[in-house]
Formats: sequence, structure tokens, C-alpha cells
Amino acid sequence: MFDPVIEFTADLIAALAQPLNSTALAIILFTLGVRLLLLPLSVMQARGARAQALLAPKVQALKKRHGRDPERLRRELGALYAREKTSLTAGCLPGMAQMPFFMVMYQAFASSTIAGHANALLTHGMFGVPLGQQFASTVAGFGLLSGPTLVFAGLFLLLFAVALVTSRRARRTMGDQVQPEMLRNVMPLLPFGTLLVAAVLPLAAGLYLLVTTAWTAAERAVLYRPALTGH
Repeated sequence: MFDPVIEFTADLIAALAQPLNSTALAIILFTLGVRLLLLPLSVMQARGARAQALLAPKVQALKKRHGRDPERLRRELGALYAREKTSLTAGCLPGMAQMPFFMVMYQAFASSTIAGHANALLTHGMFGVPLGQQFASTVAGFGLLSGPTLVFAGLFLLLFAVALVTSRRARRTMGDQVQPEMLRNVMPLLPFGTLLVAAVLPLAAGLYLLVTTAWTAAERAVLYRPALTGH
């Protein structure tokens, strides 16, 4: 049932690749287009985060007052968020909205056939490595110190750099908030999970992951700066 969407995505990337003479560049443009499309949701997320930060003292007061009555607490919190025109789920929208795009992107390069036809995009490459190739099969086929493996190493290095920036920002943000100790320890480590994910994805999906996480890091630096500085 998803074949038409995946086929359309593959055809769109192939169409972008022709004038660029590079499928890898087409993937980057596709990713940037997706994130630009989702930018209004990201702005909504940032506004929601600032609203929740302002409401935090009122939320804590309600929890202290109605902590022993979960149903009353739920109603009071719902009324509070309704008055302030925000919600607890507003911050999840951009991530949830992006998942279908990422899943379609993954299938476009992980499937050997699309709508009953051979997937021609798998024959395209980046620096000589097929975009449908995975890290483990690259090491097995070419060796650990080969050129194709170094392409993946470069991808992992860039993902690590983005994750490091995101992790440091998360530590600063968590340091300004009252959070459980376990959460304060775990949250800065989550960005590095992209390395594990990219290690099992095709090269094309790893490239998408790099571009989208870099966009997220830049986006949060711009959209969340007023909330962090108090302006």
C-alpha cells in the first residue's frame, strides 16, 4: 500500500539527481526540502517549549496541591494548558511528522524492488560506494581500511560532531532546569544514538540522517536561544 509513495519519492530523487549529476546531492536537497516543509511545526514546538517553561511554576503548584488526586490533577492541568493555548504534546509534533518521511526514505534505498520493478537508485553511489550499501557489508566486501569503508567513517565522524554539539547543548539546557538525576544523565547521551542507527542503515539513509540532525542542531540554536537566555 505504500509502494506508490515510495515510488514517487524514488522518482523525485532521480529527477533531482539528473541536473545535479549526483544522487547524493539530490538526497541532501530532498532532506532540506522536508525540513523546510516542517519548519512551521518546529516554530510551534519552540513556542510550546517557552510556554511550558513559563508555566512550570504553576504546574508544580498544581502537583503539590492535587498530587494525591490524579484525576483532579489531570483536569486542572488540562484547564491550565487550555487557558494558555498550549499542550504537552506540542513539542512532539516535528519529530512525529518527520518519521513518515524518514521511513519512506529508508525504504527507497533499502528495498531491492519498488512497485514490482528493480530499484535503480541502489546502483547510484557516493565517492564510489553504492547508496544502498551498508557499513557491515562494506567492511566484509572491501576491508576495514578500504576507500569505501572510509566513506562510512567520514559519515560517522560528521554524525559524531553533530551529536557532540547537540549533547553539549542538552547538558546546558538540563543544567538550567530541575530534572530527575537519571534524566539529566541520559538525555545528553541520546544524540550519539544516531551513530548506532547509521551503522545499520544504507549509506543513503545515513546521509539523510546526517543532514536532518545537522538541521535540527542549527534550528534549535536559533529558535531556542530566546528561551535559554531569558529574552
